[in-house]
Amino acid sequence: MDIGIGLPNTVSGTSGGTLLDWAREGERAGFSTLATLDRLVYDNFECLTTLAAAAAVTERIRLTTAIMIAPVRADTAVMAKQAASVDRLSDGRLTLGLAVGARPDDFKANGTSHAGRGKRMDRQLAEFDEIWAGQRRGFAGGIGPAPTRTGGPELLLGGHSPAAIARAARRGDGWISGSGGPDMFKIGAQAVQGAWREAGREGKPRLVALSYYALGDKAEQIADDYIGNYYGFAPPYAQLVRRNTSAGSAAVAATIDAFEAAGCDELLLVPCSADLDQLKLLTALVQCRS
Repeated sequence: MDIGIGLPNTVSGTSGGTLLDWAREGERAGFSTLATLDRLVYDNFECLTTLAAAAAVTERIRLTTAIMIAPVRADTAVMAKQAASVDRLSDGRLTLGLAVGARPDDFKANGTSHAGRGKRMDRQLAEFDEIWAGQRRGFAGGIGPAPTRTGGPELLLGGHSPAAIARAARRGDGWISGSGGPDMFKIGAQAVQGAWREAGREGKPRLVALSYYALGDKAEQIADDYIGNYYGFAPPYAQLVRRNTSAGSAAVAATIDAFEAAGCDELLLVPCSADLDQLKLLTALVQCRS
């Protein structure tokens, strides 16, 4: 199982320089991926913009949105161009993790509809195909740049609803699970694998999950503060996420083992603090296990 890290782009007050330090150190330490979360109404850095900056200071590590809320972006053509630009700037290192989103305020803030967002995302995926195939859109031709990979960047589609599972199996290269823990991942992964076979897809879907972590003497408090703040809009869900947040070295090690046993191909460990010591402690823990 590969292990990637989340950049702290949703930790309030994080500086741009700190994000770049995390990107450099994440690549130097040998992690598989740098991932970003997405939200509109919050004190966070936009996910694709952050990955573009990370691409400029790294050379090999993969870049993943985990996830980007596609339907809240009303202009699909601009989104496709932005994604293709980051893909080309990074020499093909971009993976697009996409999902429909859950927070109504993100949609209300820019006038997009929260209702019907699943069907809207289906239409966006179809338009991505057209744009990335070079469909002519005007006098100058298509909307460039052309992605590095024929058909566009790798797509990981998220969500646990039946419609989301079917979408991932039908349209994605794989599936990405949210922060509900290894048991929820295992249930979703089995559903995706079944839907993949039913859709007549060859090979196997790539199965990815994210999990929050905190390390050090104040790990429990760091996790409490971040999860309570970030998921404060939905207290019951915040409690679920907090129960599945690894606080302390033993908990992080157990989480890695549990996801690997559940068949996860790549685990993205997302920090609850932007302190670079969180990455250094994680690096030491993971290297001791290898």
